Amino acid sequence: MTTGTDARLDRIGTDGNYVIVPMDHGITIGAVQGLKDIESTIDGITRGGADAVLTQKGIAPRVHENKNGKGYIVHLNGSTSIGPDENDKRPTGTVEDAIRVGADAVSFHINVGSDHEPDQLSQLAEVTSTADRFGIPVLAMAYARGPGIDSEDPEALGHAVRLAEELGADIVKTGYSGDADSFQHVVDSTRLPVVIAGGARGTDRETIEMVRGAMDAGGSGISMGRSIFQHEDPEAISTAVSGVVHDDLSVDEALREAGLALEA
Repeated sequence: MTTGTDARLDRIGTDGNYVIVPMDHGITIGAVQGLKDIESTIDGITRGGADAVLTQKGIAPRVHENKNGKGYIVHLNGSTSIGPDENDKRPTGTVEDAIRVGADAVSFHINVGSDHEPDQLSQLAEVTSTADRFGIPVLAMAYARGPGIDSEDPEALGHAVRLAEELGADIVKTGYSGDADSFQHVVDSTRLPVVIAGGARGTDRETIEMVRGAMDAGGSGISMGRSIFQHEDPEAISTAVSGVVHDDLSVDEALREAGLALEA
C-alpha cells in the first residue's frame, strides 16, 4: 500500500472505520426517493456523520459542493433492474475517470458464484492494478450471489471477502450473515476492513441492530445505500449509524441520540 493510498483511505473513513453511503442506484433502479434531489441527500448524510458518499462518475458535479468536506468514491461498474440480468455488472468507468472527477477512491462490484464471476474477477484485478499505480484505494463490493448460493451463508461470504483481498482490494463490502456470531467467520477470513451492505430498507431498529452486530463481530463499518438515502430523514439515520460505528453506541443509545423512535 502506498502513502497516497493511506492518505486517501483517511479521507473516506475515520480511524480505520467507515460509514459509506452508495448512491449509484440511479443506474440500477432509477431516480427513486433520495436520488432526485441528490444534492440535499448528500448534504444531510454528510452532516449526519457519513465519512464518504459513492456515485457513478456522471454525478460528480452534483457531489462536491454538497459533501461538506467528506470523502468521495466513484463506482466503476453497473447494471439495471430492468435488463436481462441484474447480476451482469459491466464496466462504466476507469480509475483515470475517477481521478479526473475528483474521487478519493473507487469501487467495483463482483458477484461471486454467478455466471458472470469470471469476467468480473478479471475486471476487478485490472482495477486494483491500475489503482495501485495511482495510489487510489479500491472498495470491492464482493457478494455471494449465484445459482444455488445462499447470500447470507457465512462460508460463501467468507470466500467472497477473501477473494477481494487476494485480488488486491483495500476495503471489502459484503452482505451480513444475520448475526454477530456467524459474521465473525466472515471478518476472520480476511485482513481487509470488512463493511456490510444494507440491502432493502428495514425498520430503523433493524438497521441499527445489523450495524451493531457487524461491529461486535469485528467489522469496520457499513456501506449502506437504500437504508440511508431512502430514509425520510437521511441525516438522522446517518447520525445513528455513525454513532454505532464511530462512537461504539448501543442500539438504543444510537437511536436516541439521532432522535429516532425506540420502536420494539
